[in-house]
Amino acid sequence: MNFQETVGLARRLAASGDRDAESIIQAALDETLEQEPLDLSREAKVREGLRNHLLGFGVLQNLIDDPSIEEIWVNGPAEVFIARRGISQSLPISIDHTELRVIVERMLRSTGRRLDRSSPFVDASLPDGSRLHVVIPDITREHWSLNIRKFPRQIISLGELLLTGAMRPDHASYLATAMASRKNILISGATQSGKTTVLCALLNEIADNQRVVSVEETFELRISKPDWVALQTRQANLEGIGEVSLRRLVKEALRMRPDRLVVGEVREAEALDLLIALNSGLPGACTIHANSAREAIAKLCTLPLLAGNNISTDFVRPTVGSCIDVVVHCQLNPDGSRSISQIVEVSWDPNSKNITFAEVPDALV
Repeated sequence: MNFQETVGLARRLAASGDRDAESIIQAALDETLEQEPLDLSREAKVREGLRNHLLGFGVLQNLIDDPSIEEIWVNGPAEVFIARRGISQSLPISIDHTELRVIVERMLRSTGRRLDRSSPFVDASLPDGSRLHVVIPDITREHWSLNIRKFPRQIISLGELLLTGAMRPDHASYLATAMASRKNILISGATQSGKTTVLCALLNEIADNQRVVSVEETFELRISKPDWVALQTRQANLEGIGEVSLRRLVKEALRMRPDRLVVGEVREAEALDLLIALNSGLPGACTIHANSAREAIAKLCTLPLLAGNNISTDFVRPTVGSCIDVVVHCQLNPDGSRSISQIVEVSWDPNSKNITFAEVPDALV
């Protein structure tokens, strides 16, 4: 009996519903041993595999548990990839459509989110805080596409980023002072450049007596503060109602007496609601996809226009220039490491009616 047959037996035993998981695993293992004796090492691996298939996420469970793996993605039955320290590699793992579907359904079971032809995309958080993204046909050409983005389980500080070489000592000192001074900070960078990690490190510089309210599409932030409320979006139900958008969350967060408003990432019209909140004197922080600090500001000047035709650049540009104090740009280096490549101070010049930039440490001189 091969491993897949053993898994099938265990699932049939589980379907009877009259045994606990461990007794099912033992019964399936006993039958396997009767047909093919295994040494202790092989037996332990089969037991672990059965436990992963019955209680965990199948062949993906060991990858999820591996702290050196940053991201896992599946393009097809024999196309499984991972990234370690920013470097991607293919794995000799096969996972058929039925198995992948069972795994995804198990991942979504506790989230309240659905995946079907009417809603072919899904974002969700796994129990360990990893972010799950799945797309199904006919949006994909043939196979289900799955991505699992893992995040550091420990709380990251600016000091730890300094020790890993992700930032210079003068940058760490500057950012700590900026957070203490309640500056509004925009963190930019490409995908996988470490934006969320830097944001978490900055938020951990906030005083313990400040109330933090964060809003995200799915929970990703990890901070250690006694007064922190985290909110995430919700998709509509089968009747098309019940959706909670990021724009709605920003508005609700303002009613929760925040000392600091955090938006995990601005992508669309919620940028307008964030700017309005910052313009009222509430300090905040967020991330944005961009290729440089200046391009991040240019993008932030564009996104609010998606909120409607009544929003003009005459309002947005001076608001961005007045509200955003600092842009921190992150980059993924060729060797897979991440670092802060640029810190820029932002201000609005009423005379020239332009946004001005001052590179740090030049701004400190």
